[in-house]
Amino acid sequence: MILVTGGTGLVGSYLLHELLLTNDRVRAIKRKNSDTKKTKKVFELLSKNGETLFNNIEWVTADITDIPALDLAFKDITKVYHCAAVISFNSKDDRLLRNCNIKGTANVVNLALAHNIEKLIHVSSIATLGEHHSPITEETYWNPEASHNMYAITKYGAELEVWRGTQEGLNAVIVNPGVILGDVFFESGSGLLFSRIKSGFNYYTKGTVGFVNVKDVVACMIKLMTSHTRDEQFILVAENYTYKQLFSEIQQGYNINKTLKPVNPLLLNMAFVLDYLKGLFTGKRSLSKATLEAANKTLIYDNAKVINELDFKFTPVKETIEEICKPIAQY
Repeated sequence: MILVTGGTGLVGSYLLHELLLTNDRVRAIKRKNSDTKKTKKVFELLSKNGETLFNNIEWVTADITDIPALDLAFKDITKVYHCAAVISFNSKDDRLLRNCNIKGTANVVNLALAHNIEKLIHVSSIATLGEHHSPITEETYWNPEASHNMYAITKYGAELEVWRGTQEGLNAVIVNPGVILGDVFFESGSGLLFSRIKSGFNYYTKGTVGFVNVKDVVACMIKLMTSHTRDEQFILVAENYTYKQLFSEIQQGYNINKTLKPVNPLLLNMAFVLDYLKGLFTGKRSLSKATLEAANKTLIYDNAKVINELDFKFTPVKETIEEICKPIAQY
């Protein structure tokens, strides 16, 4: 039986759909207050019999930080896809990030070892890779002295837990996706870029980063799970795009004719100050210095390793954008 953590997230939802096309028994973990509506919409978007497929998911209410509940979820499991993680750039969520991303992953690894599972695929991020040379590869080491946001720090800590597990006999592979693009989840992550540009947002930063279709991420994960590959990690990036190029193509997808304007450093600093002041009153912040710095960095990622390993062909980013911008994709 297959177990998927983070089944209500973007990657988890698309992964569950693909797994249920070829597997009868798939179990997914969701937290007590998690909503499965978007996962169901993904199924309905991808298949005519989406609702029937969705009803075949065996949902288990658990939290990866709750060991007893998680232990029950591992009963009869042979393979694990670990997609669960907290994404936040609010300093008040630092403890939550550490508990979920690091301690939660440690729990998944420990139970995978205890239950003698066949293989674990762990979803990490390009945020855990170093930036000291270009292009960035899987061998570009993490620089602890560099400026990092807490999300990147905790995702790197999660990777260390997986590597620790491999030293104890765990068969595991880590994937490091770029910015993941996909339908339905327009209120979080990269989906916010689409919803905000559609609403008229027309400013861009001067950075460059790697992007990838969620369907490609899932396809690579499944291929790696069924392969003999172990104790390796792979960058999953289709293309490296400037934010200007990305935003321009999203505008084209929505037939928006509005001039894009660069955000100058002064405006970014003002945004940081305003976000800080808002945090004093509301306790919620969305920007960090590391995040602002990253928005203006030119980060080029090399996807050669996974292409050679799996003979894989990524979906062009422009094609992905066109697909997401279709009216049928909006919920």
